Amino acid sequence: MFLLAVMFISFGIFAQKKEVKNAEKAIEKENFDEAKSEIQLAEQQLDELNTRWKIRFYIAKGEALRGKNDGLNTSLEDLINSGKAFESAKKLDKEDNDAIEGLQKTQGAMVEQAIQNQNEGKHMLASEKMLASYELNKNDTLYLYYAAGNAVTAKEYDISLDYYKELQDLGFTGKATTYFAVNKETKEKQRFETKTYRDLSVQSGDYINPTDEETQSKKGEIAKNISLIYIQKGEKEKAIKAIERAKESNPDDVQLMQAEADLYYQLDNLAKYQEIMKEITKLRPEDPILFLNLGITADQAGDVEGAIEYYKKAIELDEDMIEPHLNIAASILKKEEPIVNQMNQLGMSAADNKKYEELKEKRKQYYIEARPHLEKVIEIQPENVDAIRTMMNIHYQLGNDSEAEKLRVQLKKLTE
Repeated sequence: MFLLAVMFISFGIFAQKKEVKNAEKAIEKENFDEAKSEIQLAEQQLDELNTRWKIRFYIAKGEALRGKNDGLNTSLEDLINSGKAFESAKKLDKEDNDAIEGLQKTQGAMVEQAIQNQNEGKHMLASEKMLASYELNKNDTLYLYYAAGNAVTAKEYDISLDYYKELQDLGFTGKATTYFAVNKETKEKQRFETKTYRDLSVQSGDYINPTDEETQSKKGEIAKNISLIYIQKGEKEKAIKAIERAKESNPDDVQLMQAEADLYYQLDNLAKYQEIMKEITKLRPEDPILFLNLGITADQAGDVEGAIEYYKKAIELDEDMIEPHLNIAASILKKEEPIVNQMNQLGMSAADNKKYEELKEKRKQYYIEARPHLEKVIEIQPENVDAIRTMMNIHYQLGNDSEAEKLRVQLKKLTE
């Protein structure tokens, strides 16, 4: 009886090994349905296989479930189970290259599908696939970040809020080194999960031009998004507390300060926005974008002269930056409106005529002040239709008809 039992056990193990081999052969021929059937048979007595054969079983299962085209058209459920199979293989041997590569391909399929869904406007589906990819390997917190972003776009604010809070609890910053190499055959740049795996791929000869790229911290952006979600939900106090919490450990973090400034901007508290932005300029006095933004909010608050000073500071730091030149011109020309109103209200008396000429000269000075800024914009960006049209009208007002006609011809060419 004992001998017979041993024979039955041996036969069972032999049968399972054969089924694993059959699954591997079917995968090579891309007969994935057949491979799944063989895997189901082998799985019935999986515990009887030794470690080496279990690894082969899980890898075959992962590949069978991922299916054709590296999983690009596979259901999310099958991709999740494929990833779990490769994870099971990795638990048995964390250095197994087939398991590592298999998991990476399955995650890659989820991410590729998510990107495709995102491009199609199916943001919640994209979010679900990014989350599934993260859950396969929770070291890949960047995928949770992308899941949160897609949930926001889908207006699933409660879901995205949970993801962002989890990222904060994990201490996620998004700042890391990412490893790339170019596929020799496809010429496409590919991201690798680890430096070791990238370097091995380059050594194999299949990849070339390895590069390392540093990603910027996303801590400020996450804090800002959490606060904006609270604003969307009508929970102003929670929005403010979310930023304050993020700043506790890094009070001078410029990204977090910018997020806080953006929050107060969203809350229409321009005074608080200006206050924080001025603090940021002390930390980054060479950043023209900061001064441009200060100019914009000063303009919105009705402080035209203050706005112009900020724009001039931005130009000092970056003379070829178009926006401050355009905004200075617009701020100067904005002063024209009350003068025009005054001119239209004057009568025909000698005193009124004198006043009219004085206002006309003042208006002319505004045109002269605005002109060099518009000329600079046209020099940098000769196809800027709005700048050309405004400059043309200024030349007509100043009596420079020949210059105005040149711009009219240029405008016609751009708008025909």
